[in-house]
Amino acid sequence: MPDLELQQYLFDLNGYLVIEDALSAAEVAELNRLIDRQNLPPPEDSPRFGSAPTLGASLLKPETTVPDSMTLQREARPVGAGFLNWGQAFCDLLDHPAIMPALRLRLGDAFRLDRLYGMIMRQGMAYGSLHADYGATATNENVPPGEYYAFRSSQIYEGFIVVAWALTDSGGEHGGFCCVPGSHKSHYKLPPQISQNHHESPHVVMPRMPAGSVILFSEALTHGTARWNAEHERRTALYKYCVSHLTWTSKRVEAPTEFQLTPRQQILLRDPGDPIRHFPSLFDDVFV
Repeated sequence: MPDLELQQYLFDLNGYLVIEDALSAAEVAELNRLIDRQNLPPPEDSPRFGSAPTLGASLLKPETTVPDSMTLQREARPVGAGFLNWGQAFCDLLDHPAIMPALRLRLGDAFRLDRLYGMIMRQGMAYGSLHADYGATATNENVPPGEYYAFRSSQIYEGFIVVAWALTDSGGEHGGFCCVPGSHKSHYKLPPQISQNHHESPHVVMPRMPAGSVILFSEALTHGTARWNAEHERRTALYKYCVSHLTWTSKRVEAPTEFQLTPRQQILLRDPGDPIRHFPSLFDDVFV
């Protein structure tokens, strides 16, 4: 059993939590086998794979000002299952027992899957910029607070949590995921001395994640991608969860057509709803 008190402390302290040996060697091998079957394009051309939702943020044409009812109806429809259609092993990660207690600590009893995609990198591929989707560094910093979810730079923004499964050894000298620990609590924007040279900054860390590890991090954490230095590929599957009444876009992740989801996994793909009142607890006795 995980030490939940320790997990909560470290997650709150750093803005991320690494859980090693979350997957067995057999689970890792099966997930990599399913990826190999896809004959994906070279990662230099397309480093992301298996994304869902698959469309952009809007179906509206730029010149459209008032969408008709048909357009509005299309806006809210699901647009793909992504790599959930590749095999049962990807579906099993939705509510894997290694992550559910930690997600409950940060998101409560009612949360949903908002997005998912994978990342593949090969040796020498360039790093990505540091960013945060909430907090002082985010572009929405000056958005007025919502009635039920406050955007305040002095608070921790736990509305969105990313769960990233390491399917190959990652972090440390290999490169890959990097972040500024504790930045999810920062009251100030990221200084250019860090953002412009983050691959050399002593304030940026690359947590070590052996294959089979999983890292959970807040979207308010300042994070990015470091140059990939390893000879083997970086393979990471990312599942993005949020409190049940929140959403990043009007698009939804569809249920897979070839594989059966459990009742709890089906709930994770529901439309947004107020926690408990309109969205059930994922930890009812029937699910555990």
